[in-house]
Amino acid sequence: MELTLVIAVVLSIGLLLLLILQLKIQPFLALLISSVVAGLVAGMPPDSVIQSIQNGMGGTLGFVATVVGLGALFGAVLEHSGGAQSLATNLLKRFGDKKAPLAMVLTGFVVAIPVFFDVAFVILVPIIYALKAKTGKSLLLFALPLLAGLAITHAFIPPTPGPVAVAEILGAPLGWVIAFGFLTGVPTAAIAGIWFSKRIAARMDIGLPEYMEQEKHEITDYPSFSLILSIIAVPIVLIVFNTVISSPLATEWNISTGVLNTMSLLGHPFMALIIANFLAWYFLGVKRGITRDELLKVSSRSLGPAGIIILLTGAGGVFKQILVDTGAGKLLAESMTSIGIPVLAFAFLSAAAIRILQGSATVAMITAAGLTASLLKDSTGDMEKALLVIAIASGATILSHVNDSGFWLVNRYLGLTEKQTFRSWSLLTTVIALVGFLVVVLLALLVSV
Repeated sequence: MELTLVIAVVLSIGLLLLLILQLKIQPFLALLISSVVAGLVAGMPPDSVIQSIQNGMGGTLGFVATVVGLGALFGAVLEHSGGAQSLATNLLKRFGDKKAPLAMVLTGFVVAIPVFFDVAFVILVPIIYALKAKTGKSLLLFALPLLAGLAITHAFIPPTPGPVAVAEILGAPLGWVIAFGFLTGVPTAAIAGIWFSKRIAARMDIGLPEYMEQEKHEITDYPSFSLILSIIAVPIVLIVFNTVISSPLATEWNISTGVLNTMSLLGHPFMALIIANFLAWYFLGVKRGITRDELLKVSSRSLGPAGIIILLTGAGGVFKQILVDTGAGKLLAESMTSIGIPVLAFAFLSAAAIRILQGSATVAMITAAGLTASLLKDSTGDMEKALLVIAIASGATILSHVNDSGFWLVNRYLGLTEKQTFRSWSLLTTVIALVGFLVVVLLALLVSV
């Protein structure tokens, strides 16, 4: 029986990679096929396999679909209003040209909370070009800090889709994921986005790409810096505050039942993002003269990419459910315990391996989350689960290379050769992953004290 379960796990992961890498099957379908094969090889009756698919898909998407959908709507309005450019230009004014790399890290860190990584990079890249033209310094001095900020937040901090999906699969409260995401993200951004980026830029003097058209006009009439920061902060503050006052940490604070009940509503990710969407719709849209019809078009268009992520996350939930229902997850947990591999290390390494092999950080996160979820015990606390989310996110960030669309996005917009992209972007993502995991390990030691 044990051998059968091992074969089921190995075969399903191998089949998943074969379908994605060789046959170019869409990851959503590939995950479902691999899940079915795992169940059948493990000896599950066909009707039980179908039931596990339904349970895994439904149990995961009940939460994730709502959060990812609301996050996509919020980001679309922010992007359309020029909020991302407003943040970047205001930070540059405050920090000046000498501290422009720090300003770009902060820009990426904040903008990626509501806006998808690739969209945020494309709309901010003209600012990088302008800084290069103005200072004459290497384009990488400004591009790598921005990319670091974007990548770190995109991987570590909800409501970006990756950590939301992993948190749901592991059962980790988003408030703790946000808190630990920030605690991990800040030192990682300082090391990867500032220290490492400066050293790479000093070795590689990259000019403006000749084929990219530069921004010709001054940025005017954009939303104010304080307004953008305030709107982005609202859902994060509500979610984190609700998590803290509902946790064992607040048992001695004598908080009234009325306050707890009110915050359980306002601080739930659903309501927090609904409030943020309403604020964005009014203050960034209607009040600034954007018609309701235009806002509707922008919002509806944003749900296309969100739909792909939602379905992919649901398929990851199916994979997890199959591992649980077959007992393969329990066997894997017992095997790891016997050879002394910590769950935290397994979470990071499994995500890293899948990321390097098939390229997609989202697929790596969701697959590793399914594997890791099957290792959790009843005694695993909320903070431990949240740290596992960040460990998986760190692993899924490592070594972006030619099988990752992000590699070619950076290659194209910065005008780099493949070798230069490996020496800059690929190394940057590896540093982010390793530093992020190191910080997670340190936080885990503090939590366990």
